[in-house]
Formats: sequence, C-alpha cells, structure tokens
Amino acid sequence: MPITNSAPLESTARTEPVKVFRLRWTDRVGDAVFRSLARLGVGPASLLTTTGRRTGRTRSTPVIPVSQGDHTWLVAPYGEVSWLLNARASGHVTLRHGRSNHAYKIREVAAHEAGPILKQYVEVATATRPYFRAAVGASASDFEAEAGLHPVLELIDPVTARTEGGFATSDQSAPGT
Repeated sequence: MPITNSAPLESTARTEPVKVFRLRWTDRVGDAVFRSLARLGVGPASLLTTTGRRTGRTRSTPVIPVSQGDHTWLVAPYGEVSWLLNARASGHVTLRHGRSNHAYKIREVAAHEAGPILKQYVEVATATRPYFRAAVGASASDFEAEAGLHPVLELIDPVTARTEGGFATSDQSAPGT
C-alpha cells in the first residue's frame, strides 16, 4: 500500500496527498541522461556509487547534493530507496562529478537538522517537488515535519574521515607521502 500524507501542515503546505514514487521507463531515460551529465561534470547532478548491501556489487545513481558552507548532504526525496539502504549498510559512498571522484563517510541527520536542507533541496531539485507536502516557500519547520519521509545524509569530508581512523580515497595520497 503506498505511503501518503493526507494531514495538512501550515498554509504553505499542500492539502492533497504527496505523489508516491514509481519507477517508470521515462525515469530510467532521465537517469541515463543525468548519469551522462554527471560523468561530464555538467549541471548540479553527481553520480553516487554505493556497494550493494546484498550483492556486494557497485551501484550508481544520479543525485543532486546540497551544499552549505563546508558541508554537503544527500537527500533521498523518494524515501527508502536502494541507494539509501546501501549507503546505510556500508557507511560510506563515492560521489563523482566530472573527473572529480571522492569517497565520503556518511551520517544520517536528525529531523531538526534536515529541515533547512530539505527546504534548500526542493528549491534546487524541481522534479522532486511533487513528492513533498511542504511547498517551495514553506518554512524549515514544515520541512522538518516530513524529514522522516525524506532521509538526509551528511557527507563527511574524506580528509577528516582519514585522520579520524577512516579510509583513504582513491584519488588522494596518504598523509606524509
């Protein structure tokens, strides 16, 4: 049974249920286009690579990261999708934009942290707006109310992760070499 939110929020929220994501052939074509643009480094899309939680194979999907200052986040606008489950299981992801390829540790953020990120995300990722109840002009608290439906992952800097006992990235050398 599809998950919908029918209880209205504030005046800036929609009163009708949000759209439920169903993968169609047009989505597959769109993903192929965004995948190509991310590989070329064109536009806001990046290519997210995770390790399959069951198969161990690498899986790639186009995403639109959100950045504020030194921090970068990934939003799962369609909820509990495969890339999110794979990222949670492994604890790290790789993000590629053009020739730049970086590995990150991840941390799932709490609802109070996710609100402002989700607000910024719907301003940038226009195609995902029908999946949110809060409208573009809504407050961060309206987005915070639906943070459980749209998980947000913080990408932890690879240099910080390496110095705190994490892992080295493939395109950076180890300290002192």
